[in-house]
Amino acid sequence: MLAAAIAAILDRDLRALRREIEAYPDERRLWELVPGVSNSAGTLGLHLAGNLQHYLGAQLGGTGYIRDRAAEFARRDVPRAELLSQIEAARRAVNTALSRLDPAALEREYPETVGGVRVQTGEYLVHLVAHFAYHLGQVDYHRRVVTGEGRTVDAVRAVELGTARAPG
Repeated sequence: MLAAAIAAILDRDLRALRREIEAYPDERRLWELVPGVSNSAGTLGLHLAGNLQHYLGAQLGGTGYIRDRAAEFARRDVPRAELLSQIEAARRAVNTALSRLDPAALEREYPETVGGVRVQTGEYLVHLVAHFAYHLGQVDYHRRVVTGEGRTVDAVRAVELGTARAPG
């Protein structure tokens, strides 16, 4: 159940990231830096897609994805189409890994040392959701600041959760 819930939330949030990226009227604005902020929305998009493709796709789903974390933060002016393609690849990685995950694996140690420590897989999956949400909010604020548009893309919709049902 936990893996399915995490998959649903990450899928919802990846779709929200896609809407955020698509909401920039000019794709060059994706790469603008705001004073006092070190990452653009484009950088965060690459980072979020790479993060999930590595930690879920490669580590739990066996996709063979090879992460270049430094490039996630160093690349600039990546076309919007490529960013969207990476987001879709992350969606596939999440679905592949979490649909096959043995529920007993949630209680076991995550297969990779993270930040110099070993953690339980279930706890690490919850961490990945929180990490994604943190950066998704940054993308939303970045878009609003650089475009001057205050509208939302309705990023965190409960109706998009895997167990969402009409009342009654």
